[in-house]
Amino acid sequence: MEFNMPAGVTQTSQSIYGLHMTIFYICLVIAIVVFGVMFWSIFHHRKSKGAKASQFHGSVLVEIIWTIIPIVILVAMAVPATKTLVDMYDTSESDIDIQVTGHQWKWHYKYIGEDLGFFSILATSKEEIENRKKKNPNYLLEVDNPLVVPINKKIRFLFTSNDVIHAWWVPDLAIKKDAVPGFINESWTRIDKPGTYRGQCAELCGMHHAFMPIEVKAVSEDDYALWLDEQKALKQAEAASTELEWSQEQLMTAGAKIYEKNCAVCHQADGSGIPQAFPALNGSPIALGPKADHMAIVIQGRLEKGMPAFGEQLSAVDIAAVITYERNSWDNKTGDKVTPAEVQAVMEKQ
Repeated sequence: MEFNMPAGVTQTSQSIYGLHMTIFYICLVIAIVVFGVMFWSIFHHRKSKGAKASQFHGSVLVEIIWTIIPIVILVAMAVPATKTLVDMYDTSESDIDIQVTGHQWKWHYKYIGEDLGFFSILATSKEEIENRKKKNPNYLLEVDNPLVVPINKKIRFLFTSNDVIHAWWVPDLAIKKDAVPGFINESWTRIDKPGTYRGQCAELCGMHHAFMPIEVKAVSEDDYALWLDEQKALKQAEAASTELEWSQEQLMTAGAKIYEKNCAVCHQADGSGIPQAFPALNGSPIALGPKADHMAIVIQGRLEKGMPAFGEQLSAVDIAAVITYERNSWDNKTGDKVTPAEVQAVMEKQ
């Protein structure tokens, strides 16, 4: 039923659902008994029937009964609850370890031991958000790079944050953990069947908190192995692309997509920025000034102004493309081209 919590797709989530329903029915029985006795007493001992209140002081038997019954009820609740909690917090003997890091406003996933990591960013189009296009069924719940995991494997998650407190919440997996800067929280899951499971950041983390979805794609073990090989091949190809000669047109085309995904949320699609919050890039001294200064700000960030260090998030090719785009879009017509090799040289000096 839509008004109830989901049963989920893992043994832990189903145990939590079963515990939830058990406690619910216990409370329902208590409510029926207590209110039934109360309303029966009110009706049958009302003053209009000539009832007179009994006068007595204490009853050892009654006190023993109303002490023992709640103890029995609490024990009946505590035993399954303790068993479920112990299972939820047992992250030992995991098959796969994944570090989840919250950023404003995206997630970074690092597969520990696989030399693989990537950012997962909202994929819903601005046309849908601005009501210029019909919203799809997964509105604000779709990402460009979903977290891919195999079924029938114990997956241990390590949660932290790069800036403010976030919360990684996927109801179908029964996981909701805070990602706190400077701390590591743990959780785990074992998904029984393939599918796509969606969630959101559940902690108010800033102005674009609503645009920070989670998408977990559970696949077979064979498909997961193929996906890992593909991702490693893409990473090698990305590293090799730094040495290629990129035309300004190619950089502008790539930069437009990168700007839309990573920069437009703060600086706006037209480069106008948000007054009193994020500066405009259209006509700004940074975009029109020396390339070295522009690269330094994008790579190192400006944490005091809420801008992350994109040198930790984007490749040299991506940074070169987005800087080239910013310096030659809107009213900015510098004619400059920033090459991946230039960016790579700056990043190696950091």
